[in-house]
Amino acid sequence: MSLNVDRDSLAFTFKGGMLPMTVMELASADPEQIRDQLAGKLSQSPAFFQHTPVVLSVEKLDEPHLALERICAVCRAHKLLPVAVRGGADPVKQSAWALGLGWFPPLEAGRPRSLESVAPVEAAASAEEAGPLASPPGVGSGGRIFRGTVRSGQQVTAPEGDLVVVGAVNAGAEVLAAGSVHVYGALRGRALAGIHGDPLAGIFCRELHAELLSVAGNYKRLEDIDPRLLGSAVQVRLDGDQLGITALA
Repeated sequence: MSLNVDRDSLAFTFKGGMLPMTVMELASADPEQIRDQLAGKLSQSPAFFQHTPVVLSVEKLDEPHLALERICAVCRAHKLLPVAVRGGADPVKQSAWALGLGWFPPLEAGRPRSLESVAPVEAAASAEEAGPLASPPGVGSGGRIFRGTVRSGQQVTAPEGDLVVVGAVNAGAEVLAAGSVHVYGALRGRALAGIHGDPLAGIFCRELHAELLSVAGNYKRLEDIDPRLLGSAVQVRLDGDQLGITALA
């Protein structure tokens, strides 16, 4: 029996891939409290709430019988589209499936970082001294170095470690990493670090003009960034549950 299949007759093919996804980490199981906070977020960044897909992380909740349907309804009322749930006991998993959502197991505690040989701030400072195409820090297992410009519509990912871009990231381009993102050039597109939820990840760039910055699902859009930091070399880190942006000396 021949295993050859006429590709023109195929209705679909399965392909491995990784898409950027915002994680909404729930610290409360109260739908009304979630509604109040979402209303405030919507007023601050209305452009973000345009049918954005989100993963609901319930790992911090000790609620075996979560009001998941009500929480999803609150999200949809604020133009967020829950597509999956991460964590939770078996009743939460069953509820997710009943609602047509995917389910992911809890994030592994202590997920290893891939770039440890050079501290990010030190790496950025040494690159500043050595010139625009200075050699980036060594990349460990799972990390990636991309040399050149990431152009509009292009996506560059490091699904298991840090991503180093020796060049610019144009508007409309996207760079993603499980660990930190280092851009030795102008960052004008979208940068997402800690895409698996690593709160220790960060973003480091030589010239900030980013359309969107995200670390472990916490984000800021261009309109949310202090204008005094635009055009500067910066580092982006989580400070609690807020995204902090500071200039590099």
